[in-house]
Amino acid sequence: MNVSRKHLKIQGKVQGVGFRQKTQALAQKLGLRGWVKNTQAGDVEVIVEGENSKVSLFIEWCHEGPKHAVVSSVEILHSQQADGYQFSDFTINKTS
Repeated sequence: MNVSRKHLKIQGKVQGVGFRQKTQALAQKLGLRGWVKNTQAGDVEVIVEGENSKVSLFIEWCHEGPKHAVVSSVEILHSQQADGYQFSDFTINKTS
């Protein structure tokens, strides 16, 4: 299995719309690991790792987000193939 890890920054109307909770639910449904958090700048930041095809589906969803979100951009800050998993599950972290 090919494991990839992506670091994302999602911009737009992405705070106060359930983005973190829906992101976590989707990641867990897909069997992905990592974390999601709000930033003080008003963005959402994500580290996600897992099977390449599932990570791709996850990123596609991030371009839309939950019902009341308005996503203006999804930037991949860092991407790498991983030898294994760094995280044991997918969590919601505190705002940085």
